[in-house]
Amino acid sequence: QVQLAESGGGLMQAGGSLRLSCAASGSIFSINVMGWYRQAPGKQRELVALITSGGTTNYADYVKGRFTISRDNAKNTVYLQMNSLKPEDTSVYYCNAAVTISMNDRPRDYWGQGTQVTVSS
Repeated sequence: QVQLAESGGGLMQAGGSLRLSCAASGSIFSINVMGWYRQAPGKQRELVALITSGGTTNYADYVKGRFTISRDNAKNTVYLQMNSLKPEDTSVYYCNAAVTISMNDRPRDYWGQGTQVTVSS
């Protein structure tokens, strides 16, 4: 079993910064892609940023230049540094990881429980 534990959400004024963390634990052989998604009330879950085990990153256009994704492979942890926050960034942020639990297994998606980020104007 694999668990993803997120932390770092909260309330911030517009223009401020927050840093989210997500640590994966359990029966992990390897983790390829890790990422962050978000879902606002009444909206579909959307991609924020992805990072591969080799460090290749991909960002949604609406966070480029403001958010930075990084990871510590030794700790199975992914981070999201969020700068210049806007009220429209208000969402529940979810961590995602494509985890392989053994050498002969295929990667499976796991999700964290979500952490609330609220940006006030």
